[in-house]
This record gives sequence, C-alpha cells and structure tokens, in this order.
Amino acid sequence: MSFGRLKKVIIRKPPRGHYSCIPHLVAGHDDFKLYIEGDELYADMLAAIAAAQKSVDMESYIFAADEVGWRFAEALAAKGAEGVVVRLHIDAAGSLHWGSRQLERFLRLHNVQVHRFHRWSWRKPWRYNRRNHRKLLVVDKSEAYLGGFNIHRESSREFSGEERWRDTHVRMRGHLARQASFLFDRFWAGDRRWVLKVVNASSVLVPNHNSHCRRSFYCLYTHVFEAAKQTLYLTTPYFVPDNRTQRALKRAAERGVDVRLLVPAKSDVPITQWAAQAAYASLLASGVKIFEYLPRMLHAKTVVIDGSWSSLGTANLDYRSFFLNYELNLVSRDHRLCEALQQQFLTDLGEAKQIVAARWAQRRWYRRVLELVGWMARRWL
Repeated sequence: MSFGRLKKVIIRKPPRGHYSCIPHLVAGHDDFKLYIEGDELYADMLAAIAAAQKSVDMESYIFAADEVGWRFAEALAAKGAEGVVVRLHIDAAGSLHWGSRQLERFLRLHNVQVHRFHRWSWRKPWRYNRRNHRKLLVVDKSEAYLGGFNIHRESSREFSGEERWRDTHVRMRGHLARQASFLFDRFWAGDRRWVLKVVNASSVLVPNHNSHCRRSFYCLYTHVFEAAKQTLYLTTPYFVPDNRTQRALKRAAERGVDVRLLVPAKSDVPITQWAAQAAYASLLASGVKIFEYLPRMLHAKTVVIDGSWSSLGTANLDYRSFFLNYELNLVSRDHRLCEALQQQFLTDLGEAKQIVAARWAQRRWYRRVLELVGWMARRWL
C-alpha cells in the first residue's frame, strides 16, 4: 500500500464527555501491510529490529522462552550490545508460565531494559488483575507493528505446523508509527491516561484507557454498532459481551444489518467459551449469525463495518478488554485495509460452521450448566 500524506498530530487531554473518546476519521489511505501468518510477521519484525539505528521499543503480553522467544531475545540483545536503546515491556501475569528468568537475565546482560508490568505485590494485590495486553513493536519511531500475535511458538507454522494459531497483525509507517512511539513512551513512563488527538486522519491508534474515559472501546464499539447500516463483521477469540453490547448487536440485526460473529470452535480457555455460548440463544433469536472457526485456534481481533470502517489490535470483545486490561487498537477508514480485512473475514467463514438456532435450542442440559458457570464468572475471565 502506498504511503499517505502526513497528518498533524496534536497531543492534549481532551474535554470530558461520552463521545470525546470516539475518533472522527475521514476516508483516505495509509501505508499498511497485513499479516495472518506468524512466521511472515516474525521474519519482518526481526528484520526491522536488525536494521534499527536508534531505538527498539517492544510490548508483548506473552514473551515465551521458546524457539520464537529466543530468536527475538537474541535479536534484541544484539541491538542492545551495539548501543541501540532497547526497551521490552512484558506483562507479569501474561508471561508468568511462558517466560524464564534465564531469558530475562540474558536480555539485561546485553543492555536491554526489561520491565514486567504489574508484578505481584502483597501491598497491591488487586492491580495484578489489570494487565498490559498490548502487542506492539516500534523501531526508530518510523515503523510499527500491532495486533494479536504474541511472541510464542503457538503462532508459528515452523514450530506448531497446522495447529498454529490464526491471528491478525498490521505493519504501520509514517504518522501512525510516530503515534505508536509516543504511546509506548507514555506507557513505559507510567502515564497511562494520555490520548492522541489526530486531525484530518483516516487512521488512528486508540488505547482503551485515557484521561477522560476508562472504557474507550466499550463506548466506541457500542457507537459504531448502532451506526452500522449494511454489514457488521466481528472476529474475536474471547466473546463475553455485557448486556449493553448484546443489545447493540441485536438492534443492528433487527434493523436489517447483516451481523456476523466469528469465534473459535475450540478455545484455549474453555470457561470463556462457555460464557460466550450463554449469549448465543438471545443473539440468534434477533438475527445475529454466529460462526465457529474450525481448523485451529482463532486469536484474531477484528471489526469491519459497512466495508468502510475497521478496527484491529489487541482488544477482545469481553469484560477484561473493555473494563480491566490495557489495550491498543488501530481504528481506520482506509479503504484498502477495510477491504482486506473484510475479504479475510469472508475467507475465514469458508472454514467455519454456522450455529443454527433450532439446533442450538436442542443442546444437552449439561451444556446449559457449563454456560451458566461461565456466565457467572464472566467478569473475571
């Protein structure tokens, strides 16, 4: 995709208000590359790190001490040893069972600054539940990568074969890379409330917590669901919608919008799937079409509305992403990105089975019990 004109970026704390967290975008184009395969993404990320001249900033919810993780660790260490400023921000809870002290010591030994977000503290135990779920790489403030891919072998065909996770990521350059760099800097410094006000742009990066709204994605998605006119395509691995979000989806379907939801047939967190299924009957009754992706674990998080508005990044459609975790999404009206995401959604539907309302109503009693268990635990998943 060609490089779009630069946009003016204003950094300020916006006025309070419900709609102040919803970015106004104009149609246009930016410089994007879309990834749905981990090996291709990892190769480009590693090449970007190797070419870094001044800085490498990286966030990952999971940074595993496996074949993929060590490749990245060695690449980061090499740049740190050269004198490039390298910062790695990983989540303490997300990487708890994936990382290793050996990997972290190796990085620190080679001048890589490593920060674990919200380590366990007996003085502040409640903060451990609020996680940094962002997956972001920024190189020299000129190239950035954002999406759902963690750093682990589960997303690699080379190491996991046909069982690899299906995910979505994007590469950005120009003004979006500069936005990503600023948002990383502020988060690294502990200031998680700032928001970027972007003037006359077709795309913008949106964190879900800022100075005027601690639930930006909640407000944003509800607003765009209610504004949808023709199509509303959602892909999410963890679908645990609150009542307001469910109502917005049902109202869209009832007014004739083609609402389609793609979720995994097999989840890595079964109780989350039970909670999602507790909402199926009501959604199906209103005309929402639900599909389960069959080939492998689905981990992508994308939204495409009317073929002209899209979102992709780290946020799931669940309580944790809406109300607890720190997330970061790209929101765009770039027509080529919207078209590519919509086409990928339709391609994925070709490998999915549709949940039929009549058959769903006949599910066995124990499935209903599991749904109840999942729904009762929905705020903690």
